[in-house]
Amino acid sequence: MTITPLDLTQRLAGKVAVITGGASGIGLATARRFAAEGATVVIGDMDETTGLAAAELVGGHFIKVNVTDEAQVNALFDTTASTYGSVDIAFNNAGISPPEDDSIVTTELPAWEKVQDVNLKSVYLCCRAALRHMVKQGKGSIINTASFVAIMGSATSQISYTASKGGVLAMSRELGVQFAREGIRVNALCPGPTSTPLLQELFAKDPERAARRLVHIPMGRFAEADELAAAVAFLASDDSSFITASTFIVDGGISSAYTTPL
Repeated sequence: MTITPLDLTQRLAGKVAVITGGASGIGLATARRFAAEGATVVIGDMDETTGLAAAELVGGHFIKVNVTDEAQVNALFDTTASTYGSVDIAFNNAGISPPEDDSIVTTELPAWEKVQDVNLKSVYLCCRAALRHMVKQGKGSIINTASFVAIMGSATSQISYTASKGGVLAMSRELGVQFAREGIRVNALCPGPTSTPLLQELFAKDPERAARRLVHIPMGRFAEADELAAAVAFLASDDSSFITASTFIVDGGISSAYTTPL
């Protein structure tokens, strides 16, 4: 019997993937991973300079999008479908964590609403736009970026961020169940603290907060963006064909730890 070796570099061959927030951090690392596995990648981002550079890096396409704007989000997915013929993967990853989002005692309503719009409303808009195409196709994989704080409480609070990611988690679970028999899988990626520009900027302003968080990670370090990208690629691929409505935790053991190693 001849055994054909697996070629994981083509695990996503023929797939068309949309990534929001794809110009930096986990989004960019995932764009690189998707492209390496054979996918056609469409980068959706606000920053035209970094977005175009990211698209060039992965041999993909850039579409400028404000993910809080319904018309722009619809155009992102509709343009992708009309250009490439399908929308097979949607990695709804765009998000913010501004310093004005802090304790509920000090976080004012404008800061709360801004974070909810970018982190939660955008995922609703992107899921809805992607599903229009995936339902017609009878297939698709949606991965929404939630967070480990969606399942745990933190005394170093970012109240709107935490609430928004809890909403992403719940919405992903419901969509995963609702569309399970239509060939569409929906999963929530729950990263632990990841060494991205967003986290580095936040912790540079507050080293004490960084130290308080690092001590709770059993592995003793923050995640690298490439490690999250590998998890996203798995969820996007047929290797995860029986995984939907999941809380897919990639957190270095944080959510399972009572005490951590010395």
